[in-house]
Amino acid sequence: MAQPRTQRTSTPRDPNVTAISDLDIFARVARTGNMSAAGREMGLSPAVVSKRISLLEERLGARLFQRTTRQLTLTETGEGYFKRVVDILSLVEEAEDYVSRRNTKPRGTLKISTPTTFNRLHIAPHLPKFLARYPDIELDVHLSDHFVDIIREGFDVAIRIGELEDSSLVARKLASEKRVICASPLYLERAGTPKTLSELEGYNCLLAGAQDIWRLEGPDGEHDVRVKGNIRSNSADFTRTALLQGLGLALRAWWDVAQEIERGELRIVLPEYTGSSKNGIYAVYSCREFMPTKVNAFIEFLSELYAGDAQWQRPANLNKSPNANVLVDKPLRRAGAKNASA
Repeated sequence: MAQPRTQRTSTPRDPNVTAISDLDIFARVARTGNMSAAGREMGLSPAVVSKRISLLEERLGARLFQRTTRQLTLTETGEGYFKRVVDILSLVEEAEDYVSRRNTKPRGTLKISTPTTFNRLHIAPHLPKFLARYPDIELDVHLSDHFVDIIREGFDVAIRIGELEDSSLVARKLASEKRVICASPLYLERAGTPKTLSELEGYNCLLAGAQDIWRLEGPDGEHDVRVKGNIRSNSADFTRTALLQGLGLALRAWWDVAQEIERGELRIVLPEYTGSSKNGIYAVYSCREFMPTKVNAFIEFLSELYAGDAQWQRPANLNKSPNANVLVDKPLRRAGAKNASA
């Protein structure tokens, strides 16, 4: 006589253990500061998001958010919880990426932070080729001339330009960068052309963000030159426009102004002095044992692209650094960058 089949029963989830999906909802609300925005990212209604957050707070016995009619901010307890949740979600993603690396091609949403002008000139034009090569990748591109906290904001990779400081992140150098002092012919006709660094203090210098000092290198060594002017902006595109309109001198990257210089719309001033040789173009990402395949695909694509297009990296009449084309992966000890410009 046949024995009756044993029914397999699933073990119910411990209601006192937080689900990964709840951690994901919490992290998205913390990043966006808005339950509706977090819900849109996950395909959930604001009511569902609010309910899940309330249940999470009830289960933890702690308030994670301060709620007002206009604002949603983390409490001190919420801040500490968020930092730990980010690490947990990163480990989960890393585990899934490990499996994906062994079984699938690059896929999924790739969240990128990139400077505005550099994106317009040297990333966006090449995206059709990238997406054709990796059709299973979806791009979520955020443009900003500020350095974002890529871990807190959930970015997979950020493009940063300048002299990197130490950080817990990992930086891959994509290309070297040279900066030149330049101005429009209109401005130089009106104000004259400086012949020495000391004369720069008498010129209107266009300032980028809080950058009042230009780090320069020349035949007589390194110089930190304090400059001043009547225009300051946190937008690289705004500064670029002001430069072309003849409103002053600016220290700009060769990749940014090469075409305008070649067309005569801008002229190099004091060509023997260039920006710090420590400046570079970097891909920055969180330190993980297993880099997601989608991140690796994007970084390798840019590395390949820029290695074959060195013309915009430096003026032909400037000395070429012997290590200019060396690509390095190096850990940093503290997040940020000095004298960064987009």
